[in-house]
Amino acid sequence: MKRKNTVAKSKPAPATDSTMNIKDIESLIKFVQNSGVAEVSLEQKDLKITIRTTHGQMVVASAPTVNQHHIVAAPAVTHQAPAPAAVSAPPAAEKPKASDDSKYITIKSPMIGTFYRTPSPDKPVFVNVGDEIKNGKVLCIIEAMKLFNEIESEVSGKIVKVLVENATPVEYDQPLFLVDPS
Repeated sequence: MKRKNTVAKSKPAPATDSTMNIKDIESLIKFVQNSGVAEVSLEQKDLKITIRTTHGQMVVASAPTVNQHHIVAAPAVTHQAPAPAAVSAPPAAEKPKASDDSKYITIKSPMIGTFYRTPSPDKPVFVNVGDEIKNGKVLCIIEAMKLFNEIESEVSGKIVKVLVENATPVEYDQPLFLVDPS
């Protein structure tokens, strides 16, 4: 999946008494994460926010122009995150067992969306357990905002386990596949 890096800048908001709340900032982070732009800057009367994406990581910096409060976002933003500064750990069922699976490479979701193992309902799956994969091989599709993004392997090896059911929602950085690189 290749994205064109562009920079989108917004004009300063008109002077009003309203300021951005946490929900507005979360919405802005989700928009940037799903849109594929490299950077968004937003300036209001007493707040300046810059959101940058670099290699799948989300970086949020804010600089108040009046008072000195700082907001820093975690790299993974979830739908239920109470605030951008909160770090939410994935449920224990999603974590591979460290002792058994430590020799495997985990392929993770680069975005929030719906995971599909097939290109269409009547087609065969992209990969099965036991299949040999190479760098650039399409492993699945993640649909985000009506766009179907092919997720390609960045490693070579053998598929050991598929960690997500077909047609289920996935979060950013959620493990999708385990690959044995040997």
